[in-house]
Amino acid sequence: MSDAATQPLRFADLANPTRFLDLSGKALPWLGALALVVTGIGLAMGFAAPEDYQQGITVRIMYIHVPFAWISMMCYVVMALAALGTLVWKHPLADVSLKAAAPIGAVFTALALATGSIWGRPMWGTWWVWDGRLTSVFVLFLMYLGLIALTRALDDPARSARAAAIVTLVGVINIPIIKFSVEWWNTLHQPASVIRLDGPTIHPSLLWPLLVSALGFTLLFFTLHLMAMRAEIWRRRVAVMRRMMARRADREVAA
Repeated sequence: MSDAATQPLRFADLANPTRFLDLSGKALPWLGALALVVTGIGLAMGFAAPEDYQQGITVRIMYIHVPFAWISMMCYVVMALAALGTLVWKHPLADVSLKAAAPIGAVFTALALATGSIWGRPMWGTWWVWDGRLTSVFVLFLMYLGLIALTRALDDPARSARAAAIVTLVGVINIPIIKFSVEWWNTLHQPASVIRLDGPTIHPSLLWPLLVSALGFTLLFFTLHLMAMRAEIWRRRVAVMRRMMARRADREVAA
């Protein structure tokens, strides 16, 4: 057995794309299986949970809507950390992480908006209101779309990475706005009921299925993120090989 195989894993090893591909390839099947199991348990617990005395059966939308909303914000925080990795630490995989996360964040944000509208219709009597929470989440969705477009608009990878990192860090101000919007402005959206200084206000029979479901969807996010990062690394390698082949062909033609 080689010395490299027996050495413990260091964080710096993940800066090597080849090493990252090897480690993530081994971890993905286990992480994906764990995500599916935990998500399935969480949703099963949600369906078995009692109905809310006010909302009735519609409260069960909570077990997907809240995790979707949580991940939509968490994904942007992951992208902001990746942006710091690009601008400050020059980590080779930071831009890969940011670019891979943006489409996933857009999907989860769209799902949060859609499930929130479905939940809001019987509760509020309307599909949509332009209050602080819904508007700031919609702005988050537009930010994801803008970052996706930006990362694909520039041909120079270095310029694209720097521009996306700067825009991401500027946009991170929207995350606390989303979090505290229900406290800062009048809104139909209910205030925070899980992460509170005085403890959750949800009954344990509803809280535990929600927490398990949120954990499952979080594991699913990281599974999808690793898969997208691997695809992005391979895409960049193929692009480099194509450029090298094109240059070789040009030299042969010129000769």
